[in-house]
Amino acid sequence: MTATMIKEFRLPDLGEGLTESEILSWKVAVGDTVTLNQVIAEVETAKAVVELPSPFAGVVAELHEQPGTVVEVGKPIVSFEVDDAGSSLGGGAPGNGERSAGAGSAGNRSAGNQSAGDRAAVDASAKGAPANAGAQAVGAPAKREPNLVGYGAVVEHSGRPTRRARGQVQEVKAALPAPPAVTEPAVARQAEAENSERPRSTPPVRKLARDLGIELELVPGTGPGGLITREDVQNFTGAVEVPAGVPAVAGHDERETRTPIKGVRKFTAAAMVHSAFTAPHVTEFLTVDVTATMELLARLKGNKAFDGYKLTPLTIASKAVLVALRNNPSLNSRWDEASQEIVQFNYVNLGIAAATPRGLTVPNIKDADRLTLRELSAALTELTDTARAGKTSPSELSGGTISITNIGVFGIDAGTPILNPGEAAIVALGAVRKAPWVVNDELAVRQVMSLSLSFDHRLVDGEQGSRFLADLGAILSDPAMVMTMI
Repeated sequence: MTATMIKEFRLPDLGEGLTESEILSWKVAVGDTVTLNQVIAEVETAKAVVELPSPFAGVVAELHEQPGTVVEVGKPIVSFEVDDAGSSLGGGAPGNGERSAGAGSAGNRSAGNQSAGDRAAVDASAKGAPANAGAQAVGAPAKREPNLVGYGAVVEHSGRPTRRARGQVQEVKAALPAPPAVTEPAVARQAEAENSERPRSTPPVRKLARDLGIELELVPGTGPGGLITREDVQNFTGAVEVPAGVPAVAGHDERETRTPIKGVRKFTAAAMVHSAFTAPHVTEFLTVDVTATMELLARLKGNKAFDGYKLTPLTIASKAVLVALRNNPSLNSRWDEASQEIVQFNYVNLGIAAATPRGLTVPNIKDADRLTLRELSAALTELTDTARAGKTSPSELSGGTISITNIGVFGIDAGTPILNPGEAAIVALGAVRKAPWVVNDELAVRQVMSLSLSFDHRLVDGEQGSRFLADLGAILSDPAMVMTMI
């Protein structure tokens, strides 16, 4: 009889230190047979919707969380029953643990005789390392197995997993045999002092308590070893989230509806507040005659070289922004608070604000300044389609250097856009409208657009911002002006 093992898959950190994700949907059910790297779930982080691949090949034994649940990084979300002989298939996935489920398993050993390597394996599972890392033979070469959701910890030649943060293993310590007593008095006193500093909880739970004005010392913990969980904090004040669409007061007319702020909307709200109150914003406006640009756009659409490409005013305006930056590089920079320095980028990752069903996102086109107009058009189309489908990856949402928001598609002429955090400038494109305009001292009907430029006054002087906006306007008024700027 082939022995099997139960392996837990813990929610990994899906990028940039994210602490929690919401389970949107399961693509598998209990009893389903899955293959390595098969998509098993769709989760929403603070930045994007991500597909989770399976770190194991086996049978789904249990789904620990339901759709709509916000899960902290490191908590188990699904268990698999896998063949003992093939248990190393998913060893590289972050956050996996294992326990015996068949004949000849580790469960037949007495708990008191559990080896240090076995304890290290369980500890490693809580930390996001491969569960079999601690049991690797002494002298084996360091190795980590790749997986679509990340890498496991590198195992050193000593057979011990890479040491990680102490706080991440607290949840499983109750399930482990008592370790040997610490004999060093100084170490023991230090551990006692650390435990007495604050109640046991995770960073997201401590933040939730701070936001609700709750002292954790007053909250009884129901988690393993007295760990204070999110539910403990919510139940302490009755601050249970109300599902979207549920009336605020049961039994009364629907006079208001409450929607929990989470995922992309939560991240965007926090980022905008931080940007608005840390960067001194200045906004300037310029209305320009873009008739020549619209005529150019019509000619390009009829050009065979652009067959299959989607061309819009945003396409031409994006290229114009990239050209204007060449003469005004100060707008392509960021403020380094730690070193009190201005960091100027020698590349352009062009952010494009996109309205999606899950909220506003600003994915960016990497090295946009190196793209031809056709390549830029293709990149813009892919960026917007991916964003609207909610498939933008965290890497595509980070690293932007300057952004564009196209408010004109909503019929808006101008606005005061808020800077994307970490960037020096953002351009808002207004609607293209027919309006009376003076041409050669005569009144004519022309197509005009209003441009709005917000910039960080710590990085960009008024003159620099004005020159950039003037150059942008000059290009859109007469695209041939590009020849004088390159």
